[in-house]
Amino acid sequence: MRKLLASMVVVATALVIGPTLAADIPDYPDIEIPEVDYGLGGSFYLRGSAAINLHWAKEVVHPSVPESYAVNQLGYGYSWGAGFGYETGDGLRFDATIDSVETKGLRITKTAGPFPGDYTLMLRSTVALANIYYDFGLGGDGFGYKGSGGAFGYVGAGAGVAWNHAEANVPIGNFIPTGGNISPAGALMAGVGYDMGTWVADLGYRALYIHQVNNSPTDPATDSYYEVNNNFIHELRGTIRYRFN
Repeated sequence: MRKLLASMVVVATALVIGPTLAADIPDYPDIEIPEVDYGLGGSFYLRGSAAINLHWAKEVVHPSVPESYAVNQLGYGYSWGAGFGYETGDGLRFDATIDSVETKGLRITKTAGPFPGDYTLMLRSTVALANIYYDFGLGGDGFGYKGSGGAFGYVGAGAGVAWNHAEANVPIGNFIPTGGNISPAGALMAGVGYDMGTWVADLGYRALYIHQVNNSPTDPATDSYYEVNNNFIHELRGTIRYRFN
């Protein structure tokens, strides 16, 4: 009986004193643990592009003669390609792209010689470029686009190499060998886009430069060898990018 009474006294005392002690415990502030900064402020992305184009060059040269013929009709065609890149989060982005570029119809006309008539070029090039861009906001984001969504503009430039394959359509009776070469290449880009978060779409202009197209390994000492220097391929180009981090 005494043990039961003692237990009851202890419980009653705890019920009375407990709230008082709890009130005396200090209220410590919540401690926020900062997120780990891995040093990556931007995003990696994959990209795919498609374009229609016009091919311009001033003339076609036969070094062995020597003769040159003015181009009197632009070529036309298309391109498509893919790439991998990284955007820093402060307006700059970088990528490497590889494109398949095709044109046909670039024309010269010979009025003299054994085979007068129209000569047209069909060009297939694989173009690999390293590119840099600067994105700027067209809404409230201001210059140095932060990737916060909405409309943006961009400018860019690239440098690389083109692997060319050239074929000539010639008057009946004549024959010009098919060939190709490797040439320095470059590009200037500008356009507008819309950032939807994971997906980004843009539409822009690309001026693709291919320094020279020729039909090597044709002997340069023969008049079947030709060179087309300073090729500019003007493209209207659409691109989709996918951010994956």
